[in-house]
Amino acid sequence: MIIRKKWSALALLICLALVISACSGNTGGNAKPTAAPATEGGESPPSDAPREELTITVFSMLANYAGEQPGWFAKMLKDKFNIKLNIIASNLAGGQQKIATMMASGDLGDLVVFGSNGEDYQDAIKAGLLLDWTKDDLLNKYGADILKNASQAIEANKTQFGGGTAVYGIGHDIGSGDGPSEGADMTFGPNLRWDLYQRLGSPEINTLDDYLDILKQMKELEPKSDSGRPTYGLSLWSDWDGNYMTLAKVIGQLYGYQDGDGFNPAGLLLTSVNSDEWQGVLDEDGYYFKGLKFYFDANQAGLMDPDSLTQKFSDVSNKFQDGQVFFSHFPWLSNVYNTPENTSAGKGFMLVPFKEEKVMSYGLNPYGGVRVWAIGSKAKDPGRILELINWLFTPQGIMESNYGPQGLAWDIDANGKPFVTEYGYKALPANTEPVPEEYGGGTFKDGTNQINNTTLRTSLINPETGEPYDYNLWESVLNHDPDPVTKSWREAMDALTAKDYMVKNDLIAVQKIVFTGSTPTTPPATIQQNISEIGKVINEYSWKMIFSKNEDEYNKLKAQLIQKANGLGYEDVIKYEVDLATKTVFANN
Repeated sequence: MIIRKKWSALALLICLALVISACSGNTGGNAKPTAAPATEGGESPPSDAPREELTITVFSMLANYAGEQPGWFAKMLKDKFNIKLNIIASNLAGGQQKIATMMASGDLGDLVVFGSNGEDYQDAIKAGLLLDWTKDDLLNKYGADILKNASQAIEANKTQFGGGTAVYGIGHDIGSGDGPSEGADMTFGPNLRWDLYQRLGSPEINTLDDYLDILKQMKELEPKSDSGRPTYGLSLWSDWDGNYMTLAKVIGQLYGYQDGDGFNPAGLLLTSVNSDEWQGVLDEDGYYFKGLKFYFDANQAGLMDPDSLTQKFSDVSNKFQDGQVFFSHFPWLSNVYNTPENTSAGKGFMLVPFKEEKVMSYGLNPYGGVRVWAIGSKAKDPGRILELINWLFTPQGIMESNYGPQGLAWDIDANGKPFVTEYGYKALPANTEPVPEEYGGGTFKDGTNQINNTTLRTSLINPETGEPYDYNLWESVLNHDPDPVTKSWREAMDALTAKDYMVKNDLIAVQKIVFTGSTPTTPPATIQQNISEIGKVINEYSWKMIFSKNEDEYNKLKAQLIQKANGLGYEDVIKYEVDLATKTVFANN
C-alpha cells in the first residue's frame, strides 16, 4: 500500500481551532410559531390570525424526488404552517446543468439545499442569489432554536462566507462531542444477508476479498430473489459518480480514508481521517484501485449485476427491496429489505465486518457539515421559510420530520420517554405500510421528508426525553422483543447495535474536526480544467476495468488510465490538493 505523508508540523499549527462564542436564544420547540411573519406594511398580525397558504419552491441538490411533497410530511406542514412544498431535484433531471440553468435564471427558488459549500454555493452568494439571514433581523425573529442549538454553525457560516457579518445558510449534521457520530448503525457497511451468512456457518472474514467466496456461496443458496429474479453478490450504480467512481472510493472509507468531503474540491486525494497520511486515487496500490479490483474479481466470479453499467441508485434500491443483492456498502440501503414481513421470517441484512476494517466516522461537528440550508434572495416570504427551518432544529421538528407525526409511528409515555408504536414497528424506517387518512394517507415510505437534508445529528441526546433522537437507540426499542434476525445477530456478535460492536472491537477511525475559519477554495481555472478532463478519463476507465474480459485486459486498461491521467496533469492536481489540505478548514490529526 502506498502511503505518503501529508502534514508538516507547520501545517498543523496553521490548523488552530477557532474558538467561537455561543449565541444565546430563546427556546421554542413547540409546533406553533413563536412569532408571525411581518405583513407587507411591516407590522405583525395577531399571533392567532389565520395564515394564507404558502407554496415553497424547494431546490434541493440532494433530493431524490421531484414534485409536490406527498403524504404525512405534507399533511404535517400544512397543519402546522399552512405550507406546501414543491421540490425541484437536480439529481433527477439535469444534474450540474440544471444547477447552472437555475443560477443563470437569477432565481434559485425559496428554500435551497446545496450538496456542498463549495463552488456552487459560493457563486450563488457572489451573484446575490441567496438571502442574508441577518437582513431585517430575520434570524433573531424566527431562528431562536437555530441560535440555541447550532450557534457555532451559524458563526462558522458567518466567518467563512459572510465576511463576519452576513449569514447565508447553515450546514448539516451538527453536533458536538467525542467519539463516532453515528447512531445504531455506522454510515458504511459492509452489510450482508445475515440469514444466508448463518446458513453458511458464519465463516471468518479477515480481508475484503474474503467476501467474494461467501457471496458466491450465498448465490448458490439463493439463486432467485423473492419475485423470482436473478440474484447478485453486488449491484453498482453510476449516477453518484463525479471525478471518480464513487463506489470505488467508498472502499477507502472502509479503511479510514475519505476524499475530503468539502475541503478537497477534486476528490482525487484520499486522506486518512485520523493520521497524517494520504494517497492519490491513482496510486497503484491505493484503496481506489483496491475497490476496482474487488469489483473486477466479483464480476469474474459471476457475482456482479450486469445492469451496474447503466442503472441508477433507485434501481439498485428496488433490487435490494426484492432480495436480489447480498452485499451492501451502506446499512440504510440494505435496510429496505428488513421489512417486518422479512425479519419475522428470519430474513434480513446485518453488519458483518472484516477484521482489517477501520471504517471511517465523520465525527461530531459543531460547525456543521458541507451540505447547506439556504434561502433564495427572491423568496416570497423568507420569514416563514426561516421559521420552517428553525422548526427542523427543534426536538419536536427533528423527531417528526424523521419519524412522522407524534402518535403515529412513535409517542411519549407517561414518564416522558419515547417509544415506537405498534404501527411504527411495521412502518419504520421507510416501509410501504399504509398511513391512515387522518395523517395524510398513502404509504409511510412515500410520505417521508423528501428534502433529503439533516439539521442536528440524530445520535445527539434529545433534551426533552433524555434519550437520543435516533429511535434505534431508545431504551424502549433496545429492550423491545427483537425480531429473529436482530436477536440472532446480537447473540452471535455480543452487541446490541452495529456501532456498539465496532466500538468494542476498535474498528472505527473517527475524523477529528478543527475549524480554522478559512473558506473552501475554488481551484484555479487551469486546475479545474485538468480535474474535469481527468475525471472523465477516470470514470470511463474505472467502469471498463471492472467489466474487463480478463486480468490482462484489466492491467492494460489500468496502465492506460494512469498514463492518460498523467498526460492531463494528474500530478499537478495532486500537488495542488496536498498544498490545499495543509491549510484546510477541516484538518485531520
